[in-house]
Amino acid sequence: MSGDRRRVVVTGIGAVTPLGNDAAATWKSLAAGRSGVRAITTFDASTFPVRIAGQVTDFDVTAAVPDRRHRRYLSRGAGYGVGAAVEALAQAGPMDGTDPYRRGVSVGGTVGRVGLQQLADMSWLLESTNHSRIYRQSPAEVLERDQNVAPAVMAEIGECRGPFVSVSTACAGAAHALGEAYLRIQDGDADVMLAGGYDALTTWMDVLGFALLGALTEDAPDQPERACKPFDARRDGFVLGEGAVMAVLEEREHALARGATVLGEIAGYASSMNAYRITDSPPDGGGAINAMRDALGDAAMAPEQIDYVAAHGTGTPGNDASETVAIESVFGPWAERLSVSSPKSMAGHLTSAAAGLNLVAALGALDEQLVPPTVNLDHPDPALRLDYVPGEARSRPVRAALVNAFAFGGTNASFVVTGPGDRPSAEVPR
Repeated sequence: MSGDRRRVVVTGIGAVTPLGNDAAATWKSLAAGRSGVRAITTFDASTFPVRIAGQVTDFDVTAAVPDRRHRRYLSRGAGYGVGAAVEALAQAGPMDGTDPYRRGVSVGGTVGRVGLQQLADMSWLLESTNHSRIYRQSPAEVLERDQNVAPAVMAEIGECRGPFVSVSTACAGAAHALGEAYLRIQDGDADVMLAGGYDALTTWMDVLGFALLGALTEDAPDQPERACKPFDARRDGFVLGEGAVMAVLEEREHALARGATVLGEIAGYASSMNAYRITDSPPDGGGAINAMRDALGDAAMAPEQIDYVAAHGTGTPGNDASETVAIESVFGPWAERLSVSSPKSMAGHLTSAAAGLNLVAALGALDEQLVPPTVNLDHPDPALRLDYVPGEARSRPVRAALVNAFAFGGTNASFVVTGPGDRPSAEVPR
């Protein structure tokens, strides 16, 4: 890292998650070890093998996004995303006098697809008319599935006329979106980027698909808050979640010049590909090692400068073991001094928004010097030997955090987050 490289700070954060409908409430739940996993209400799951999810509750999109024009074509997940973006922009403060062509948007989300009812209607029409008629969709139906609608609305609300990035890399979507925003600012293409991710896969089709794949836990249907068990010896799958986290990233001098409050700094970022299997994590850590190691290299930081890892930590047997091996490989002896925890243990897997939730955890840990816990870790796996902060949050010095996101398809992303002050020194704390 060159000494004159543009530094990228966080000046706003917004969240709509199973843990709360704003960033402060989400962090408060994380710190308290409070679960947002509950019985599914988006459809009748009574006959399903999986009947629980991390669900957003009591979110009023009309209050979060007052202008009807901005809400018109938003899907449920996109509404979460725009709501989180509005919060992040409000916290970042007025951009009066700054160049809108130097402000951009970078968002991770799931590519939209036809719903089950529409599929049934299409099938009925084709069969009943002997394939003589075409099912015609309204423009609204098409736009609600368009991945670029929510980012476009965010850009309009924030008057962001600069770089536009829309990515769909599954569970690493928010990490890639934040990383690409960081690079745009670092490279001088923008001064401000609204970045993060949103998703809402708590649908009939998604729950069934992941259940048939064997990826979801079927445990604790009557105690949903006990179901997600990252790093526990009994872990047997993840819990689907939904929500959004958006952040305002800004060039540091630009932020200071307009009097913005700096919440933290994105100090380094890297991504990689496993090229292994679509659904399985490599037992040797695979590309996760490269993502973490290269993120530290991009930040010009030694492993000993990291105190907390906001882990991907899904609760599947393979992922948790692979991530542990990767952390041990990258951090060496220092791995024993790290605190590692999984926000998914409380919120479920927010898929494209997952790394955004980890960013909330990292910023909260840096601000309060408090590491959020991994809940439901009651039976330690003897093969996993790191400190996963079981059960309760822990006070400890946190100079810098590493955020991980690993996705189906084998794509990985990691980024380093530091506090709002000077970069931490490499001196090892006693």
